[in-house]
Amino acid sequence: MDQAEEMQAKPAEAGKDDGNVASIARQAIVDEKRDVFGYELFDRSVDHNAHTAASDAALLFNALSYAGTEALVGKKTVFINCTHESLSGGHLELIHPDRVVLEVPALAPDASDEAIAECIPVFNALRQRGFRLAFDQNLLRRAYAAWLPMASFIKLDMLTFELSRAEALVKFAQSHTRAQIVAEKVETAEQFECMLALGVKLFQGFWFAKPQLVQARTMRPMQATIIQLINLVRRQASTEEIEELLKKDPTLSFNLLRFINSSGFGLSCEITSFRHAVMILGLKKLFRWAALLLTTSRADGSPPAVGQTAVIRGRLMELLTAEMLPAEECDHAFVVGVFSLLDVMLGQPMEKALESVALPQNVVDALVHNSGPFAPFLELTRACESADDASFARAANALQLSNHQVNWAHLQALAWADDLNTENSAA
Repeated sequence: MDQAEEMQAKPAEAGKDDGNVASIARQAIVDEKRDVFGYELFDRSVDHNAHTAASDAALLFNALSYAGTEALVGKKTVFINCTHESLSGGHLELIHPDRVVLEVPALAPDASDEAIAECIPVFNALRQRGFRLAFDQNLLRRAYAAWLPMASFIKLDMLTFELSRAEALVKFAQSHTRAQIVAEKVETAEQFECMLALGVKLFQGFWFAKPQLVQARTMRPMQATIIQLINLVRRQASTEEIEELLKKDPTLSFNLLRFINSSGFGLSCEITSFRHAVMILGLKKLFRWAALLLTTSRADGSPPAVGQTAVIRGRLMELLTAEMLPAEECDHAFVVGVFSLLDVMLGQPMEKALESVALPQNVVDALVHNSGPFAPFLELTRACESADDASFARAANALQLSNHQVNWAHLQALAWADDLNTENSAA
């Protein structure tokens, strides 16, 4: 029995998590001998809402950063359901692909041939990086013929077809792809025996195991410290400065060391010092990790989207000031935007929230007193989020910016926050 199987696990319906517990359901995928081949993971946190663009990729990131994949799946392969949007997200940049299978859904029933073809470059890029892709039986439809070479796994849902059709489906998949077939939602011995006789080697379903809820206690760093780390990385601080910050926040440093030593990161040796971790990760990946940590962590009572909104504000502030202020001031503008929701994230008045970090006076003035050079940009940034056209026009006019300029910057900020593309984030 591997480490994952030794952990406390309960049926997925049971129990609720608190703010410091990561609740992730896993369901075993077994081979013909009923040995565990891998686990499919599902987010079962209380505050998990309907899918966002990166929700499932974020689940994998959270598993690495907060719970640790060793606790969840041992040394087994991880299957993660993805949206097409999340396949291009920044979360996957940090994941070592060797033991990760990305489950890709079919497009909408009315998807055009062009839309189906447009997915191919994304699939190819993921495969070149080492990820394996799994598809459902929609892949066997004529419209998806171009996707067939992309498949490492094809999951056949036993609840969607009669056993009399199984042989035709399996033989078609075997003759047109090199993919391993997974019979999923297997609920009877008859289904298992039928698929086994057809040469299927992998199985998933209630007949083998129901999803189990794995609850792992988390240690989440203060969001203020995460933002401070982001700021250090953005100005390319020395390894010594970053190491000093990590030493001041045990939870932040603990999460970094756990993440970089997780099997998902793919290192062959254990990293035990903060300095070594920073050097191995590099500033670009360190920034991506910190920004993702910010968007997926939250204080009690803070809506989960707050961190994402803060990152969008920071990038938008940076873009709006890029043509009007010196480069150093643009960095400060980024901090103003990211810190502008700190009171919400920490559940404290802004002035109290800022006591934990040392900031330039003009940043404090904008956040606390709504004054100074950054205040008009912050007002415009907030107006971009509202439906108040008058406020938007007033704020844009005050800075002599056109609607086109502001809207374009806002779109860029939204896109940047979605994929956290560090190559495009330098001021």
